[in-house]
Amino acid sequence: MSTQGATPVFLERRSYRRRRMMDALRLLPILGVFLWMLPLFWPTPADGPTAPEAVPLSTAATYVFVVWLALIASAFSLWSLLRARPEMDEDASQGLR
Repeated sequence: MSTQGATPVFLERRSYRRRRMMDALRLLPILGVFLWMLPLFWPTPADGPTAPEAVPLSTAATYVFVVWLALIASAFSLWSLLRARPEMDEDASQGLR
């Protein structure tokens, strides 16, 4: 029983990191929806007199645009990292998952 001709169990480090970056890019829209829905849980004046102070609309709008810009920046940085490494394994080049 020789193990010299056997294929390795684990992926190469390069292809593993590339796949994880692709997974991170796929999860960014889900993260964005979650972050954009957080202001729905912030207190409003209609919550009653015992509710905490309401968040001003200007703060909520600033939060939405900061999240939007952060998502754009993170998508661009992940995309540029993926583009900088053009080597692809056989499965990714054929579009298989």
